[in-house]
Amino acid sequence: MSNATLTAARTPSIFANWRQYIPYLGFVLIFVFFSATLFNKGFLDPNNQLNILRQTAMISIMTVGMTYVLAAGEIDLSIGMVAGLASLVVAVAMDWYGPFVGVIAGLAIGCIVGLINGVLTTRVGIPSFLTTLAMMGIARGTAMWMTQTKSVPILDDGYIWVFGGGNLGPLPVLVLWTVAIAVLGHVVLRRTTFGRRVLATGGSETAARYSGVDTRAIKMRVLIVSSVLAAVAGMLYAGRLHSGRFQLGEGDELSVIAAAVLGGTSLFGGTGTVVGSIVGSLMIGVINNGLLLMGLEYSQQLIARGAIIIVAVAISQSRK
Repeated sequence: MSNATLTAARTPSIFANWRQYIPYLGFVLIFVFFSATLFNKGFLDPNNQLNILRQTAMISIMTVGMTYVLAAGEIDLSIGMVAGLASLVVAVAMDWYGPFVGVIAGLAIGCIVGLINGVLTTRVGIPSFLTTLAMMGIARGTAMWMTQTKSVPILDDGYIWVFGGGNLGPLPVLVLWTVAIAVLGHVVLRRTTFGRRVLATGGSETAARYSGVDTRAIKMRVLIVSSVLAAVAGMLYAGRLHSGRFQLGEGDELSVIAAAVLGGTSLFGGTGTVVGSIVGSLMIGVINNGLLLMGLEYSQQLIARGAIIIVAVAISQSRK
C-alpha cells in the first residue's frame, strides 16, 4: 500500500475525533485573547502567570476528584465546605498535638465525609445530589460551630512551606502538589482496572454490573476520593493563608464542576479526562485573572465569567 493511500486512510479517523480537542483549543483562544488585549497590563508577566497557577491549584486538585465522581455518574456538591472544615480541623489539631497529627486529622475528616456520602448514596439509596447537598450544610455548620466562626492561626513554618506557602526554586509548592495529584489521577483513570470500572459504571451501570463490576463499591470509592482531595485542598488553603477558616472553599463546588465539564467530562457519566479537567480549571483561572486586569467591577466580572463558561460548556458538550 502506498504512502498516499495510508495517509488517506488515516485522515478520516483524525478528523472524526477533532471535537475532543475543543477544550484545549478553547483554552488557547482565551489565553491568546487576554494576551493580546492585556499585553500592556502585565497579563503575560511571569509573576502574574504564577499567580494564576497559585489561585487555581486548589480548584484543580478538587477537579481531579470531581472528574472521578462525574465519570461514575454521580456528583459531589459538598467539596467546597469539606475544604473549609478540613482547614479548621488541621489548624485545631495542629495547635493541640502538632503538625503530623494535624495532617492525619485533615485527611481523616475527608475520609469520614466521603464514607458518609458513599453509604447514604449507595446503601441507603439517596441520590448523590441530595446527599452531598445536605453534607454541604452539615460541613459548613460543623466548621462554624467548632470555633464559633473564628479563624484559627497556623504558626508552624514547616507546615506552611509544605502546604502552600513555599517555593521550590521559581515554582510554588502549590504547583507541585497540583502536578503530582493530576498525574496520579490521570494514570489511575486511564491505566488501571479501577479507572476502567469507574468509566464503565458511569457509562452503563446495568451493563457494568452484569460484567461483574461492583458498581456500589466503585461509587463509594469515588466519593471518598473526592472528599479526601477536597480535604487536601483545604489543607493547602490553610497553609497558603496561614490559618483555618470555615469560609475557605465556599462556592468552589461550582467552579470545580464547571472546570471538569469544560475539560470534557460528561455530567451524565461514562466520560472523564483528568488532563482536560486541569485545562478547564486553568481556563477559569485565566478568565478570572483577565477580567480582573480589564478593570471590570465584581458584578460585571460575574456576568462575563458566567457567559463565557456557558458558551464554552455548550461548545464542549456539543460533541457528546
